Amino acid sequence: MTQTAPQFLDEPPRDQALTPYDREHMVLYLRLLDAARDGADWREAVQILFGLDPDLDPQRCRLIHDAHLARAQWMTERGYRELVRQSQRH
Repeated sequence: MTQTAPQFLDEPPRDQALTPYDREHMVLYLRLLDAARDGADWREAVQILFGLDPDLDPQRCRLIHDAHLARAQWMTERGYRELVRQSQRH
């Protein structure tokens, strides 16, 4: 069985609130944060996590990687608060 890459936008939403896109891509965000923490090269990360070949379109691939990593970092700084508030209501 082959695994397909998740559907993604070139740039995730920039809302100051958690979006459905963020919820769908939470695992991707975590994996990006892990890769950055481990010092992985962005080219390797974009190939593994997004299923893209950075040699074919390095500019687009870098944009996708960096924009999603920035959103993942936003999640660790602000976005998680919304998750915590919602979990406390249930």
